[in-house]
This record gives sequence, C-alpha cells and structure tokens, in this order.
Amino acid sequence: MSDQKIVFLGTGGTIAGKAANAFEHSRYTAAQVGVHELLASLPGWQDGSERYVVEQVAQLDSKDMGFDVWVKLAQRVAHFLAQEDVQGIVITHGTDTLEETAYFLQALLAPIKPVVLTCAMRPSNAVVPDGPQNLLDALAVAASTGSSGVTVVCAGAIYGAEDVQKIHPYRLNAFSAGDAGPIGFVEQGRLRLQRDWQRGRVASLVSELADAAWPRVEIVMSYAGADGTIVRALLKAGVKGLVVAATGNGTVHQDLEAALVLAIQQGVKVVRATRCAEGQLLPGTHDVLPAATGLTPVKARIALMLDLMQAAQTGR
Repeated sequence: MSDQKIVFLGTGGTIAGKAANAFEHSRYTAAQVGVHELLASLPGWQDGSERYVVEQVAQLDSKDMGFDVWVKLAQRVAHFLAQEDVQGIVITHGTDTLEETAYFLQALLAPIKPVVLTCAMRPSNAVVPDGPQNLLDALAVAASTGSSGVTVVCAGAIYGAEDVQKIHPYRLNAFSAGDAGPIGFVEQGRLRLQRDWQRGRVASLVSELADAAWPRVEIVMSYAGADGTIVRALLKAGVKGLVVAATGNGTVHQDLEAALVLAIQQGVKVVRATRCAEGQLLPGTHDVLPAATGLTPVKARIALMLDLMQAAQTGR
C-alpha cells in the first residue's frame, strides 16, 4: 500500500562512525553521524521522504549497549509496530552486540511486522562504505510483503535473530547463521528466500520494562582446568542466573559443574549453552544442568533474564 510507512530508528555504531582517514577501516570513532544524515545520502531518498519516519533513539558504540537503551528501543519499536500505517522498521546498530539486541527484540516482541537491524563494517566516510547498501537492503526487507519478525541484514544476506552471530572482526560479510543458514538474500532490491521467516515466543514485558529490575545473569565458560572459583564469587555478589558456555554437546568440567549445582541449590537459575559456533546443544535424559537448546551463550543469557523478569512479574 502506498500510504504505508517505514520507520528508521538510529542507535549509532560503525555505520554512523567516522575515521580521520578515509582509507582507515579499523581505527575510527563510532556513532558520529545522525541517522537523518545517513539516510539523506541514499540515492532517491528525497523522492519518498514522506513515506519515512526517522528517529534517533541512541547514539553509541554498540560495545557499550546497555539495558537503558534496550528499554527505550523496545518501547519505540512496540510503539511503531502498533501503528496501522507502519509497514516495517529498520534499526541502524553497531555490529559488536547486534545479535544480542536482535534476539532481545525477537524474544520480547515476536513481531508479525518486519523489524530489520542493519549495520556496517566500515565507517560512513570510508572510500567505499558498506553502510549505504546495507541500509537499502534493509529497507527492501522492511518494505517487502510477507516479511516478518526480527532479522539482521548485512552484506546482502538476511539472518534470523535467533541464529545470527558475528563471526569475523573486520570483513564485510561478518555475520553467519551457522548451519541454520540465512533466511534469504537481497539481490538488486528483491528478496530471494531460502526458508520461512522466524517467529518467537512473547515475553509480554514491554510496558513493565522501564520500571523492572534487571536480574544479574552472568556467563561462565567451561574449559580445561576450569573450577568453581568464579561461580562462588558470583554467588557472593548476588547473581540470579548463570549461563555456562559449555564444551561440545554441553559438557562441563566436573569442578565447575559441582559449583553450578551448588548455585542451583541456592536458588540460582543455571542453563547450559554450547561454545561451538555451529550446531545446537542436544539435551540428554541424565543431564545434571538444564540446556538452553538452540541458543548461543549470549542469547541464552537474554532468555534467562527475560524468564526471571517474567517470573518476578507473575510471582511464579
């Protein structure tokens, strides 16, 4: 429909960054250019400007992403999703924590409309910046009939929020969805889908997020020689949940496992996720620690935080 709008929400990141030298791709300052300026440089932007709503939600390097920005972003996304004349939303974001923000929004909102996060690996004033094409591709996804859920668009690929991971520190196609593969690709403004759009659970906490106490959930890793020292320290610090980044198919060093069992006995929620970049943890009937099936450690942490928050809201 011609009267349907696309909303752009800016949060900073490399896509909004600037370098002192246009040939420098790794040393630059993120979050220097506003989202309005980024969009104004796109070809044909003025021709359809009445169709777009643009808002700067935050301006930060995504390594510094925090709960306060997540709350504000989730509230703005929920606000615009509820507008009948909004077709989809595009969010500009830094790459470092992009997968976490994408999963957070998907787990919280499970939107029927498309919410597309995009980014860049080069600053905005690079000789050949990748941000403009990523923005155009994200716009194509947000404006496409049938698009749904939270996705990440980068280097022509469309990734589901539950699967996407940053796998490379500097190349342009820095993301992957492991063995799940991308949902599809954007090719000259058109979508070629490989599989169905993702749909997730709804935590139903948006209205309460601003006043909610975020439970402290930490990630510990199992490795050769791991023990329970960090777990015991976190228990003293009042941790509410622990995610263990386990080896292989969820295996945990026996000394670390003993400390995690103690944590459970003290009322702390503990889940396992695998360190492996591909595949997913397959739980067994005799597992000592519960599994966060299909989630990376950082996403398992978000899921556990939302579960604890929902439990606090409902009193269960």
